[in-house]
Amino acid sequence: MSAVMMSEIENFLSAKQVAAYLQLNEKKVYALVSEGKIPATKVTGKWMFPRELIDRWMMDSAHGGLLADRLVIAGSDDPLLYRLVSAFARDMHSMAQISYTPTGTRLGLDLLQANRVDVSALHWGPLAESRLRHPALLRQHVQHRNWVLIRAYSREQGLMVRRETARKTDDPVKLMGPGYRWVERQAGAGAQRFLLELRRNANTVEKLNVTATALSEREAATAIVLGLADVAPGARAAATEAGLSFLPFGSEAFDLALPRNIWFRRLFQELLGRLQSGECRQIADLLGGYDFTESGELVWGED
Repeated sequence: MSAVMMSEIENFLSAKQVAAYLQLNEKKVYALVSEGKIPATKVTGKWMFPRELIDRWMMDSAHGGLLADRLVIAGSDDPLLYRLVSAFARDMHSMAQISYTPTGTRLGLDLLQANRVDVSALHWGPLAESRLRHPALLRQHVQHRNWVLIRAYSREQGLMVRRETARKTDDPVKLMGPGYRWVERQAGAGAQRFLLELRRNANTVEKLNVTATALSEREAATAIVLGLADVAPGARAAATEAGLSFLPFGSEAFDLALPRNIWFRRLFQELLGRLQSGECRQIADLLGGYDFTESGELVWGED
């Protein structure tokens, strides 16, 4: 076996080695794996543990996350959050890893459960129902008792429409007809859930003329700009950013789910501070559709 392969093997520990390293019994190690609390990967039916991630996990646990130098965000897409995180990462230079990858609501929560990210953004229906719907989503994950839900803001949700199309009609039922091309979102995205509910409320069974599928709201808006479609579900901010018309259908909560220890992490607290800043509010006013009335509020967290 080559020296390179031996080095790669040494970078991984078996369950027995991890148990000895952490001074736990193997049953406890497997319990931590099943709860998604410890970094692990399954190779040919056998659990293996990356040594480097185990060390980082121990350090993060020992200090309650206060000394961690990363803030990795996934989940729902939002133009304001994207700008906020980009500016934060720029200001931190190489002092910390700060990133935001839109994945859709459900995949973001799955990544949070797997300890692959620190924060997951989500939106899942009308603002008035968010304090029921959002916790219900979190409770579908084993680790939900360790999580809290922080409100970032609320925002207008509706349909992003090509300007030429909007001049012809603003009737959503007509837009669902075969003459108009749609961008769908991936399963598990909050915008796709909105679209399904919109169609159900419109009592239409006619199949949408879907010509593109997008993995983020900004990608959906771009598909319309490029002439690949006429309509897509999305937030007012995404429509404004792309120069599209917008048909509003109400407000939705945009929340951040995260483990309790991440809540107290210095980087996350600074992100919340930036949400309250005048610069953030100015950008929000330019994009349109945001409301900060409940921003920063702990909206859910089980004892």
